[in-house]
Amino acid sequence: MPLYFLLKACLAELVLELGILVHSVIIGVSLGASLRPSTIRPLVGALSFHQFFEGIGLGGCIVQANFKAKATVIMATFFSLTAPVGIALGIAISSSYSKHSSTALVVEGVFNSAAAGILIYMSLVDLLAADFNNPKLQTNTKLQLAVYLALFLGAGMMSLLAIWA
Repeated sequence: MPLYFLLKACLAELVLELGILVHSVIIGVSLGASLRPSTIRPLVGALSFHQFFEGIGLGGCIVQANFKAKATVIMATFFSLTAPVGIALGIAISSSYSKHSSTALVVEGVFNSAAAGILIYMSLVDLLAADFNNPKLQTNTKLQLAVYLALFLGAGMMSLLAIWA
């Protein structure tokens, strides 16, 4: 029976890792496909900030899953390479059209919305759902209030950051 739970936890971690890798590639493509300095500067800042905290979150999940050192190094390496690979892909894609064309806006919009959608899905389904279904949280009203307050405060602060993006 413990092997089943171990495999289930490892599979959940691998799905989370895969989702974050795909998200990082898409956000890298979005940055690479951006051709105007007015969109590149905020994206570089947001991407740096975002990748840092996403890496911390992913690292915490990897540590909790108790993977062996080799698997941990492989996962960290893939995470480190995804955004640069995505940026290179975005630059290659953007070289095929004019930066002043409507195609440029459509490509940027599609990649930005895909990256945002994947991030929202991963955060709500793979990260927050497990925490909110924890029996400790379910039985403690004060802890629930604190967690929901922190969630809404964090979402509000991220929305506030969008003013400068």
